[in-house]
Amino acid sequence: MFIDEVIITVKAGDGGNGCLAFRREKFVPRGGPSGGDGGCGGDVVLVSSEHYNTLLHFRFNPEHTAERGRHGEGSNRTGRNGAVIELPVPVGTIVFNADSGEQLFDFTAPGQRFMVAHGGRGGRGNARFATATHQAPTEHEEGKPGEFFRLRLELKLLADVALIGFPNAGKSTLISRLSAAKPKIADYPFTTLEPNLGVVQVGDGTFVLADIPGLIEGAHEGHGLGTTFLRHIERTRLLAHLVDISDASGRDPAHDFDVILDELNRFDKELAKKPMIVVATKIDLGQDPARVEAVKAKAQERGLPFFAISNVTGAGLEELRLAMWNRVHEKHPGTPQDVTISVGS
Repeated sequence: MFIDEVIITVKAGDGGNGCLAFRREKFVPRGGPSGGDGGCGGDVVLVSSEHYNTLLHFRFNPEHTAERGRHGEGSNRTGRNGAVIELPVPVGTIVFNADSGEQLFDFTAPGQRFMVAHGGRGGRGNARFATATHQAPTEHEEGKPGEFFRLRLELKLLADVALIGFPNAGKSTLISRLSAAKPKIADYPFTTLEPNLGVVQVGDGTFVLADIPGLIEGAHEGHGLGTTFLRHIERTRLLAHLVDISDASGRDPAHDFDVILDELNRFDKELAKKPMIVVATKIDLGQDPARVEAVKAKAQERGLPFFAISNVTGAGLEELRLAMWNRVHEKHPGTPQDVTISVGS
């Protein structure tokens, strides 16, 4: 199950109370205050981890409380500090204060740490209040409460290239051909209900490819799956816009091309300005050449690179793979590359 947004609560540990005590020992005629300090409460720390790619582990465990500090004891014994709890989150997680909406932290790399809630300070024991003129103090402090927050965690996948387009445009099949990802593939719309990630190898290098659930006209108004998953392409370096040009689709590919661009623009104008390549799919099926030319003309009008591929026969896949690599690494598609592309990798 892919979960990309959750609300959780975090509570740092309370500080332990200071102790009220006096020494009462044999052969010690003049005892004195001996109450120790309370320990500090445990902190709550979020840590980005490559071992997680969803927020599912918070779905059924939304409340997290750190250990409180131990109370102080006699003989000037300080209470033990509460244990810190570390909560792993996927790389790409953004942390918001659920009540104010303020963004607190953005995890963009593995191993980053963010202390989201500080534990309470331990109270002072009565030994801390002893002075030359106040030798038998009875004052002592209670521990301070730990911080409490309601957090909204939002995950934006960190992919290099995102596949976008209408349902059944061939996105899931393409990611399965270019990478080792095995998404569900079927001949009905909205087979892909959640983003899929795949690692594409080009020579000795790799890049991450994301398959985004299909958009339809009116997605910005909630039609189909809506724009729920478009946040996952906000960090990508390149958009690959797939257009089904086969006659079997029963659709106008040029119109589909315009619809997707319009939906991106309505969701976020900056998103529509991202680097993009246009990919005509299913060229192995019989189609009117005019359908291919119509999409190609649309791409040329906007100065976008155009590719025609077949996921079934493999036609054009290696050229597309290399073009994605070049664009991701900010190289011109025509620049010679010192890489060897393995067929079927």
